Amino acid sequence: MDDAIRDAVHAFMPHGFDSPVAHAEAGALAGLTFAVKDMYDVAGLRTGFGNPVILERAEPATETNSVIQRLLDAGARMVGKTQCDELTFSLMGENAHYRRPINSAAPDRVTGGSSSGSAAAVAAGLCDFAIGSDTGGSVRGPASFCGLFGLRPTHGAIGLDHARGLAPSFDTFGWFARDVDIFQRVADVVLPPDTVALAAPELVVPAFAEALLAAESVAHWNQIKTKLGLSAKPVSCLDAVDENYMLFRRLQAYEAWALHGDFVSDPASRVSADIAERFRFGEPISCGEAAADTITRTALRDELAAFLGSRRMLVMPTMPGPAPLAAGDPKTRQAYREQALRLLCVSGLTGFPQMSIPAGVVDGAPFGVSVLGPKGSDRAVIAIAEGLAGRLRQNAEIRSA
Repeated sequence: MDDAIRDAVHAFMPHGFDSPVAHAEAGALAGLTFAVKDMYDVAGLRTGFGNPVILERAEPATETNSVIQRLLDAGARMVGKTQCDELTFSLMGENAHYRRPINSAAPDRVTGGSSSGSAAAVAAGLCDFAIGSDTGGSVRGPASFCGLFGLRPTHGAIGLDHARGLAPSFDTFGWFARDVDIFQRVADVVLPPDTVALAAPELVVPAFAEALLAAESVAHWNQIKTKLGLSAKPVSCLDAVDENYMLFRRLQAYEAWALHGDFVSDPASRVSADIAERFRFGEPISCGEAAADTITRTALRDELAAFLGSRRMLVMPTMPGPAPLAAGDPKTRQAYREQALRLLCVSGLTGFPQMSIPAGVVDGAPFGVSVLGPKGSDRAVIAIAEGLAGRLRQNAEIRSA
């Protein structure tokens, strides 16, 4: 790829090009190009994980993540490694050590993170699809902000071997595409068969989600509901919005500190102050407190599983509204982040699959809608989500609110 094109949206990391990556000449993905978030190992390349010290210390990987290898074996050609937020612990797409990736769908707004470079590369047309990861919303958020299709699969459904992680019981593989057919072709390569059958599921809008919308998004969301024939209903296990958010925040931070606390605490690691502060939230949380929170989390998962069964899926806004302005106030972005995580944490806490689809624009910027299904319904979620996306594209009245 030409350097000028590659750098136009600051999506790619320079160290993703220092060794050619072999791929099959034929296969289900032949002719497609893809990029890889710089947390996955690819043989011959270094992995930086969004931190320059990790990159400086890294040796070229000797093995490739098994799912990335599967994509290469299916004929897809890797075009580089993409930028990610530092240690993947962010939702905005801003890394103090690197230039901000540009959101081609709304250049004055952030891409979202932590899969920022992957979303930026796909949105700019620099590759056909790109690999990210989703712990707290790092695929779903950028997909919504950049007008892309993006899936957080069932937790554990896709391998995370030879990859850096943030919080293991939340971390998932994920990917972006602009085109539904390409998205489905990738799904056919990386996803296992569904373990639950959903035939014509009832689509439910959980009432809690509507209360989290930004004011500028309400009218647009109401148009979407009308077009799709949806109405909000209470889902009792999701009504404790603040409690569920704090449950997610504590457990994620506890795992993140356990995994990276020593590195973050070392001044030589040069971890940026805001990211280090986020990690330190988990430092005082005890094993006993985490165990108690895990019991609460399991109960929530069981309650939502019982509600969904094999007959329902949730439909809701992916994010409160369009992406925040890149030049906006940091406190405003932090408030947006906390509001967004109240929407995003449902999939994280339960491990259930959730897919974001493009759903028009608000204030001139993309707005995303998500479909969430029970554990093991990933392919059904994709099918329903793509069907809804098609219906929304046909409606010329779904415009900027």
